[in-house]
Amino acid sequence: MDTAAQTFAAFSSSLHLERVPREVTEAAKLHLLDTLGCGLAAHALDVAPAAREALTETGVAGPATAVGVRGGLPSADAALINGVTCHALDYDDTHTGAIAHVSVAVAPAALAAGQAAGAQGADVLAAVIGANEIVTRLGLAVGSAFHARGFHPTSICGVFGATAAAAAVWGLDRDATVNALGIAGSMASGLLEYLADGSSTKRLHPGWAAHAGIIASRLAAHGATGPASVIEGRFGLYSAFVQREETDIASQAADLGERWETPRIAFKPYPACHYVHASLDALAQLIAEHPLQIDDIEEIVALSTEAGVSLVLEPLADKYRPRSEYEAKFSLPYSLASLLIRGTVDVSTFTDEAIQDEEVLRLAGKVRYEVREYPTFPQALPGGVRVRTRDGQTFEAELDHQRGGPENPMTDAQVRDKFRANAILALGDEDVDALEACVMTLEQQDRLDGLEILSHAAPHFQLI
Repeated sequence: MDTAAQTFAAFSSSLHLERVPREVTEAAKLHLLDTLGCGLAAHALDVAPAAREALTETGVAGPATAVGVRGGLPSADAALINGVTCHALDYDDTHTGAIAHVSVAVAPAALAAGQAAGAQGADVLAAVIGANEIVTRLGLAVGSAFHARGFHPTSICGVFGATAAAAAVWGLDRDATVNALGIAGSMASGLLEYLADGSSTKRLHPGWAAHAGIIASRLAAHGATGPASVIEGRFGLYSAFVQREETDIASQAADLGERWETPRIAFKPYPACHYVHASLDALAQLIAEHPLQIDDIEEIVALSTEAGVSLVLEPLADKYRPRSEYEAKFSLPYSLASLLIRGTVDVSTFTDEAIQDEEVLRLAGKVRYEVREYPTFPQALPGGVRVRTRDGQTFEAELDHQRGGPENPMTDAQVRDKFRANAILALGDEDVDALEACVMTLEQQDRLDGLEILSHAAPHFQLI
C-alpha cells in the first residue's frame, strides 16, 4: 500500500487543469487574488518589513518577484518575503477544518517557482490546487491536535503543500516529489508561543514554509532523498508532532481528485484571528437590531469554543490590554470593544496607535466569556456574544458558521472588493486593475510576467 506521501506525490505531480472542476479553478484564483491583496495592504502599512529587509540586504538578484521589492530575487527568498508579507495582517484565508492558513504558504512557493521556471499560468494554477488539497487533508486528519500541542499547522502542514506546489511547477515526477515531501518533513516547524507576548513569529511561519518548499524541491531535483513514510511513519509527522500513530490520513488522501477542499477554504472579512470573527459578526447583528449606547453597557459576554479560548480569550488580563498590534488581533475583548466604539473592525483597528485608545480598553475590560459546544466546530468556527445593559436588558446573538466560510460565504464580488480595497493602499488604479486581470485569467497566461506589478508596491499609506 502506498504511503500518504506517495499518494500525494502521484496526485500533485500529474494534476492538470482539465481534470479540475471549473468551480474549483475559479475558487483557487479568488484565493490567490485575496492573498496578494493582503500582502499589498501589509506592505502599504509597512507592517512586517524585517523579512524584506533581511532578504534583500545581500543584493543577490533572481527571477522571482517579491511584494515591494524592485528587481527580482532568488525564488526561495521571494517566497519567504511574500509568505511573511501576505500573512502579516492575519487577513488571509483559512481552512477551518484543518485550522490552517493555506494559500499564504502554497501561493508564494508556486508563484516563485513558476517565475523561475518560466512556467505557464495553467501549470502554476494546477500546482496551487494540488497543494491546497494536500495541506487541507493533512490538517483534517487530526483537527485541532497540532494546536493542542503548541504547533502552528499553517507551517507544519503548509511546508508539504509548498513543496508539492514547487515540485509540480518544476516538473518533478512522482518519485522525486516523494523525496521532496520526505525532505520537507525535516523542515516542518512553527510554535504558538508568540501568544505569550504578541511576538511577530507567527508571521514568519508561512514564509518559512514557502521558502522550505522551494529548497526541498530543488534538493530532490538534484538527487537528495527523503523518507516516503514521512507523514505516518514511526517518527513521521503525526507521531512527532501530535504523538499519534493512528490518524485519518489514509481516508483523507483516498479521494483526491474526487472531493475538492479548495472551495471550502474560508475567506476572512476581518484582519484578525479567525476565532474572533463569528463573535464580531454576532455583535454587529445586535448593534443593527438594538442600537446600543456605550455608557449603558454593563457587561459583554463572548461565547466561544474551548479551542478559541486559548487563542483569543486567555490570559484574559493580557487580552484586555494588548501589548502589540499583533497581539490585538488575538484579543476578542479588544476586537469587540473596537467594534462598539468605532463602528468597524478593519486594518486601522490594529495599529500601534489604535491599541492604546483608553476608551476602547476600558470597554474591553467589561468582557468575560463562556465556553459553548457547537456541533459545527471544527468544520466551522462558530461563536457569539451576549450584551447586558445597566437597566437589566440582555441581547444575544450567535453564528454557527463564520462569515466567509462555505456555509456562510462571501460572494465573488465581495472577495474582489476586498482585494481592491487592500491593493489600492499600495498600488495605483491601473496596476490594481492589471494585477486583478492577470490573476483572474491566470490559466490563459503564457508566463507570470504580470506578477512584476507586485514590485511597484510602496509603503506610503497613512491611516487617518
